[in-house]
Amino acid sequence: MDNSSGISNSPKYKPYNRSSIHRAPQWELIPADLREAVDVVSHVLPFRTNQYVLDELINWDNIPDDPIFRLNFPHESMLDPDDYTTLRGLLRSDDKQQLAKQIHVVRSRMNPHPAGQQSHNVPKLDGETVPGIQHKYAETVLFFPSAGQTCHAYCTFCFRWPQFVGEEDLKFAARDAEGLVAYLKRHPEVTDVLITGGDPMIMRTATLERYLEPLLVPELAHVQNIRIGTKAVGYWPQRFVSDPDADDLLRLFERVVGSGKHLALMGHYNHPAELRPAIAQDALRRISATGAVVRMQSPVLRHINDDPADWHELWTQGVKLGAIPYYMFVERDTGARSYFELPLVEAYDIFRTAYSGVSGLSRTVRGPSMSAFPGKVLIDGVPTIRGEKVFALQLLQARRGGLVRQPFYAKFDPEATWFDQLVPAFGESKFLFEEESSAVADSVLGKPLDLVGV
Repeated sequence: MDNSSGISNSPKYKPYNRSSIHRAPQWELIPADLREAVDVVSHVLPFRTNQYVLDELINWDNIPDDPIFRLNFPHESMLDPDDYTTLRGLLRSDDKQQLAKQIHVVRSRMNPHPAGQQSHNVPKLDGETVPGIQHKYAETVLFFPSAGQTCHAYCTFCFRWPQFVGEEDLKFAARDAEGLVAYLKRHPEVTDVLITGGDPMIMRTATLERYLEPLLVPELAHVQNIRIGTKAVGYWPQRFVSDPDADDLLRLFERVVGSGKHLALMGHYNHPAELRPAIAQDALRRISATGAVVRMQSPVLRHINDDPADWHELWTQGVKLGAIPYYMFVERDTGARSYFELPLVEAYDIFRTAYSGVSGLSRTVRGPSMSAFPGKVLIDGVPTIRGEKVFALQLLQARRGGLVRQPFYAKFDPEATWFDQLVPAFGESKFLFEEESSAVADSVLGKPLDLVGV
């Protein structure tokens, strides 16, 4: 890539946060107004980047419009204008007590845990909440190891931002796998465990091993697939290539695969620039050689990847390097959503244009998909039926399994950016899942789930 700053790549991981970013060699390349925005906005939303991102992924001749710059560095318009002005004033006055109160107020308005993550997804075992676990879909449990609740760099759109801001009541985390294993032994319907964060790949191999090994015991034979959500493949590929324990990590992957489990790394690639460096490509090859599979997913984001050509390159290059295109998501209704969101019809057009230009090997991808309360809602088209233009929708995943892949329709709304802005088409009063919503709302995870249709 064009590394116009002329600064050589650092071989060791070197992170930066709000307090240390001014020490980065590239800081002086950022205009003063953008630097102020980094300081103000990062008091609300987390900020972290690293030297590899600065050196290898950002084109410094193209800031602030470079997509990776926007992915890493906060911008003024990520906050409401009044909130930005208030926070800037409090920072200048050095009123720390009032600043902390205002930060909490702003965060609470940002829908920190959308789609029932705290109200409906937290399971119980013998009447007690199981720490660090979410269980929304019958076959899949999400696990948040406490040692993996940070990232090599933070994406400014990340819907997991509450994990990183230091407010314990917003955070999911488990110190060990004991609760997870006990829960899984009681739930034979669970076939998949997704280890998430943060980024589990921030952990040393020995630490990750302590979380993975308990999942390989014979009593958990029903757990067939272990997934690891990670951005390290894009933001720190050295984790799989040149870190001191990179070879140990790959041997751990081999051991998981050798145990009979399928191991999938859910690679969060938001832009093809993350695939272009030679070390990023080497990382994919090394992971694939262990028998693990990399699947590619990202939301479609204004300012970042709202050009079908970006998705075409991402999917075709990914397939060439052994990664499987998996999901195009719609930006979730949390955090700085107004900065990144697109009308649903535009997201669909981007997907369809990119999808139509790739080979069948890339058409494993699904999207655009909204991870909403009832499940993963796929926008399947914008047809005109009986004279009415509609969104054709279906649930790729659902809280109630019997609803998966049943088509339903919403009135076409050219301005809608999220599912809760849609209303049923054809004069219907409810969507197909809403008549069962009361049963879902009253259910308690920890009791057997409704497995109809699963």
